[in-house]
Amino acid sequence: MTPSRFSPTRRQALAGMAALPLAGYAAPLFGAVKTQIAAGPSLNALAQQKGRRFGSCVGSHRRGALRGVVQNPYYTEILKAECGVVVPENEMKWAFTRRGPNDYNFDGMDAIVEWAKEAGIAVRGHTLLWHRTRWFPEWLNTYDYGANPAREAERLLVDHIRTVTDRYRGVITSYDVVNETVLRNGSGLEETSMSRAMGSVEAVCDLAFHTTREQLPDAELVYNDYMSWEPADRRGHCVAVLKLLEGFRKRNVPVDTLGIQSHIEMLSLDPASGLGPYLEREWRSFLDEVVAMGYRLIITELDVKDKALPADIALRDAKVAEFTRRYFDIMLSYEQLGDILAWGMVDDYCWLQGYAPRDDGLEVRCSPYTSDFKAKPMRDTLAAMLPAGAQHIS
Repeated sequence: MTPSRFSPTRRQALAGMAALPLAGYAAPLFGAVKTQIAAGPSLNALAQQKGRRFGSCVGSHRRGALRGVVQNPYYTEILKAECGVVVPENEMKWAFTRRGPNDYNFDGMDAIVEWAKEAGIAVRGHTLLWHRTRWFPEWLNTYDYGANPAREAERLLVDHIRTVTDRYRGVITSYDVVNETVLRNGSGLEETSMSRAMGSVEAVCDLAFHTTREQLPDAELVYNDYMSWEPADRRGHCVAVLKLLEGFRKRNVPVDTLGIQSHIEMLSLDPASGLGPYLEREWRSFLDEVVAMGYRLIITELDVKDKALPADIALRDAKVAEFTRRYFDIMLSYEQLGDILAWGMVDDYCWLQGYAPRDDGLEVRCSPYTSDFKAKPMRDTLAAMLPAGAQHIS
């Protein structure tokens, strides 16, 4: 991650804050910092005009880090002002909640749910199964499934889904049931220890959705993935996602919605527009095929990679806003599009700072608010577009 642009005063305040319990946070400690919420209706209020909700991911305090978490009063001030729904960034993933076959820990997730209840904000679930070897807990990658591996794998998966959905019954009504099982280049589906034990990736996914539906007959069940409108390798990924969705329908798997992560990218620039290249016609065709199969849509993880843009902040912010506008011009034209969630509301707290940094080392300008908690042109663009889109039909 690039160095923080906090002033010494703020850096010292946040360092001291990390050692305090939630009840001990007090505004006078942060007098040198001021959150500047955009004037006018919230993004959630604007989205609600068309039957949608706007929200963001959020975390919970861990390892002394005070970032985009419910214990950070500056971040939660933005969430409470702008959002009608939040989703855990990491706290529901197996690596966080299931440290061993019989060792569940929901401390982080429970903190998010408790905060959201107090704030009057809804919670989504992410994710019941991130079907990637890289993101499995190590114990699951090396697990001995025994003499009847299929039955043992089924037991592990069913127990996990029942445990999570029972714990948050009545609170969470929309889950990313399966996350990212399609390989990036579209060459197939990701094999894991669990899919090898059960005989196929499809068997794992189908069981996950059927179990969740048995638990929650009225919940929204989502398959979530990162296909997008960029050219090159994403085309093959879109084709493979369509194949997976078609298979779900043929096998009568209870999948309601496609989660579109929307980590939209400007890794190179189109000289004509000064923006990242994108394939509007092909992207619309993909979305048309998805909704033609009866799926709804949800934007689950919105942010913008500005890697190819020049260093100038004003120019970058304007280009990020314009790229966002063009993307939402497409997405909001679909009445099947439901909720819209950013993958973080503040630049400095966004995962892209460390995972996909700029070559020049400057901060990625990827989110609706700056690192010093001020609304950006991206936020203004969302505010202008959300009430102008098609009415969502649930």
